[in-house]
Amino acid sequence: MDVDSRLLRSFVAVAEEGNLTRAAERLFLSQPALTKQIKQLEQLLGVRLFTRSRSGMALTGPGHALAERAPGVLAAVDTAVRETRSAGRAEARVLRVGFLASAANEATQDIVADFGRRRPGLRVELRQAAWSNPTAGLADGEVDAALLRLPFPGQDTYRVEVLLTEERMAVLPSGHALAGRERLDFPELWDEPFIAAPPTTGPFCDYWLAAEARPADRPAKIGAVTDQPDEWLSAIANGYGIALAPASAARFYARPGVTYVPVDGVAPTSVGVAWAPADDENPVVRDFVRSCLRAVARSPEARTSGP
Repeated sequence: MDVDSRLLRSFVAVAEEGNLTRAAERLFLSQPALTKQIKQLEQLLGVRLFTRSRSGMALTGPGHALAERAPGVLAAVDTAVRETRSAGRAEARVLRVGFLASAANEATQDIVADFGRRRPGLRVELRQAAWSNPTAGLADGEVDAALLRLPFPGQDTYRVEVLLTEERMAVLPSGHALAGRERLDFPELWDEPFIAAPPTTGPFCDYWLAAEARPADRPAKIGAVTDQPDEWLSAIANGYGIALAPASAARFYARPGVTYVPVDGVAPTSVGVAWAPADDENPVVRDFVRSCLRAVARSPEARTSGP
């Protein structure tokens, strides 16, 4: 019998939080997806791990036994995978850096150039991830560091340096009745259909729907779900819905049929460089972080407008 480590991670989150909603938020999953994973793990093991009630999720006897062992097992797996991959990358003289589409910016070339001066002969390999992978490979140990939108899954378990902050904008079909406005108030968009990230990303999806800025009786209407910038832009241009995006998207993702309008009433968004605590003493990773901070400090456009 093989138990996916992903199921164990979900189990540990529920066991520690004692609540499905909080665990789902911590994992950046939807609650139905998390419930399905817990049921799948129980079926694989042939035991009930939790008793469910209105007050939360309580561990059963078998659940307690697993809760005592699972964190250590996961930590050992994570360490082995990370060290193996890191050794392979060190041997190849490559630093792999994951990023989400909107988290690479005008400073990225300067970051790579500065790192090259610090580490001659070491190459930075940038890997773009889909929105369904909001840690850009960091959680799986596929990359050594990542340029990410904050917040991201499990952010509290990583080291993060905030690089810049920018406002969020409304992204509308150019023919939309509001596309000609100089600024918008977010309540004007409550009843519009939105283009959303995959629902399995949970709070990440909610963040880009600005769920925190909506009244409880006005949840977002979903016009389409996309996982890549090109799909996202096409859905907006074709009138399936609108979206929120970083202000920098107006520069990086300008295209006919799509209009960006500043919007009030939603919190700004930030970009950070993130890495695993196990790499705190890794001089190569630390040099990359230093390069990020130096390049952003020297880039007024990136610093004031974002990635």
